[in-house]
Amino acid sequence: MSRRSKPEKRVPAADPIYNSVDVSKFINRIMRRGKKSLAEKIFYSTISKVEERTNEKGLEVFQKAVTNATPLLEVKARRIGGSTYQVPIDVKPDRGFALASSNIIAAAKNRSGKSFVEKLANEIIDASNGSGAACKKREDTHKMAEANKAFAHYRY
Repeated sequence: MSRRSKPEKRVPAADPIYNSVDVSKFINRIMRRGKKSLAEKIFYSTISKVEERTNEKGLEVFQKAVTNATPLLEVKARRIGGSTYQVPIDVKPDRGFALASSNIIAAAKNRSGKSFVEKLANEIIDASNGSGAACKKREDTHKMAEANKAFAHYRY
């Protein structure tokens, strides 16, 4: 690890349609094998499907889904005196967005359905309503952190 200053965070360019950095980060998470144009098609068609079903702005539903799926606490394994403790720590906003987006995408992949666009649209709608597998994952993470609250003094 470098002893000098920390490298600056790379922020991707905002996407062309919604002019949002969060959307471009989410598109980059969807992307596989460098196929960014395919990931963009998937995301934008998902947002249009969400707009059809909910009669709300798709970007607002997406933002709400990410907010509902973002964990505030997580546990980190810490080895002290030969035993390993699960120490609860606070989640920084950047990591929270990354966890939420990866949880939404993973939950969409595990859903049953025809196309990934359908599955992702259903998962975004469910997450915006506070249900769905991504929100359940967040609740499980919070429960785990709550259960290990006794080891919070090992925080670093």
